[in-house]
Amino acid sequence: MATAPLVGGLADAVFDHARDDPDRVALGRKGGDGQWHDVTSAQFRDEVLALAKGLLAQGVRFGDRVAIMSRTRYEWTLFDFALWTVGAQPVPVYPTSSADQVHWMLYDAEVTACVVEHEDDAMTIGSVIDRLPRLQRLWQLDAGAVDELVAAGADIDDEVVHRHRRAVTPESVATVIYTSGTTGRPKGCVLTHANFMFEADTLVGRWETVFHSKPGDEASTLLFLPLAHVFGRMVEVAAVRKRVKIGHQPVLAASALLPDLAAFRPTFVLAVPYIFEKVFHAARRAAEAAGKAGPFDKAVEVAVRYAEALELKAFGLGPGPSAALRMQHQFFEKVVYGKVRDALGGRVRHAMSGGSAMSRRLGLFFEGAGVTVYEGYGLTESSAAATANPPERTKYGTVGQPIPGTAVHIADDGEIWLRGGHVFSGYLNDPAATDTVLKDGWLATGDLGALDAEGYLTITGRKKEVLVTSGGKTVAPATLEDRVRAHPLVAQCIVVGNDRPYIAALVTLDQEAVEHWLAMQNRAPLPPAELVRDPSLEMEIRRAVVAANTTVSQAESIRTFRILAHPFTEEHGLLTPSLKLKRKAIETAYAAEVDALYR
Repeated sequence: MATAPLVGGLADAVFDHARDDPDRVALGRKGGDGQWHDVTSAQFRDEVLALAKGLLAQGVRFGDRVAIMSRTRYEWTLFDFALWTVGAQPVPVYPTSSADQVHWMLYDAEVTACVVEHEDDAMTIGSVIDRLPRLQRLWQLDAGAVDELVAAGADIDDEVVHRHRRAVTPESVATVIYTSGTTGRPKGCVLTHANFMFEADTLVGRWETVFHSKPGDEASTLLFLPLAHVFGRMVEVAAVRKRVKIGHQPVLAASALLPDLAAFRPTFVLAVPYIFEKVFHAARRAAEAAGKAGPFDKAVEVAVRYAEALELKAFGLGPGPSAALRMQHQFFEKVVYGKVRDALGGRVRHAMSGGSAMSRRLGLFFEGAGVTVYEGYGLTESSAAATANPPERTKYGTVGQPIPGTAVHIADDGEIWLRGGHVFSGYLNDPAATDTVLKDGWLATGDLGALDAEGYLTITGRKKEVLVTSGGKTVAPATLEDRVRAHPLVAQCIVVGNDRPYIAALVTLDQEAVEHWLAMQNRAPLPPAELVRDPSLEMEIRRAVVAANTTVSQAESIRTFRILAHPFTEEHGLLTPSLKLKRKAIETAYAAEVDALYR
């Protein structure tokens, strides 16, 4: 179990690594030429130091809060560690946030300066700046912010910076991260340097062996999660703190991400289930387009059975894959499984998934294809992961066991409570909200779950999202939604039925998958209004609903559904930045469609 150090802060690692191993490649940075360039420990230290001087020269002081509104990129990590070096507190802001959300976060956090990525972000800040009396500075990355600050701090002595750095203690506030919130106003989670140290050191200490594609190679990861999210932030901290080479990719779209995975060739990736679903469905579509859907589906079945046999063996419940199954698995290794791994860069053998639930079958497929995905669970309030599947015995369909030094308790009503060195100190300026979730050292998560006999946690839903029909039946929608969403044509599914006579669902479509599906039938693309009424498409979605209903009782099953012409998006306020459904907002926006389900 990791223990937080008694002194120091997160930025110390940058200076310690540069002193101990100055020529080690610490980061990869994609240049304007489209190529990846190495950044050594010494180079990164020098850039952090120069930027820290500039921040001091421009008036940033110990304890000040500075917002960062940007996609995931090298400069975000540079600013994070420069701000921590001078004892300031970065406040991450999603670039997709609305002007009202931006105003609330910057006002509530009393932000004194802000870093934005480009002109659009600057305009969002500008639209509310008259209501932000404490905001004094605005720097734009794409307009030379780093060079401007470095020049401003050129005359400041190194020792001035180091005096600030030495004043940082583990108990100092490292960041205020606003929860994206499926309901209500975002709340600022106050996380300390000690919270991050405990979390990063615990995860690396327990899972370090799986960061490598093979024993002895250099560990590296491509960070494409949003750095405004606690999961991405923890990856950044752990990589810098524990000497894992890190690169940044700002775009989650496959067209941008897959080429960078191929070029950077990480040994380990951390992602949300959406990424693994995209890789799988893209491979399935490619096989179908090549007339090899049948063999691909057979390969999937073999991978799942092979992984299940390995899982049973790990728990002492079986001998492992039979000789016949091993032969089948070997047959599909080059023609299917190797190509799936190539989509992740070719070297990845292990991955971690969090943020939302991954289906057991998808996890088993990747295991059978040679990529073990360790699913975990956590919140912003717990500095990311509180549980994760252990390397030796992964139990698919669960989010694993408590990480070392963490305790998990299931309350009488099924709510998950957490305790450990990663639990936050409270919500900024909101003692009442803090008191509702911190109970005698325990964090009441609002999530529902169950622990099995071996201490593996399964998430069953959220307290606030439980539906109660007019007949009194209680239904947790997450299980149904995940099963419907497993269909390749489905993008999103929201189950409704609170105070209604039965359960129903709204379904949105994966446009790329639908285009492929139509092409495979030699059909022309259809406009959205016609597509949602297409009988063949409706039959496909009905199959997904029927499959989902097999997991629940008749009273909990989806009786009817409606296909929507357009997906739920963050831009329209229907998804959080971490792609969770904003249930109340969706039900309000689609009130007429929901009402129609009950006529």
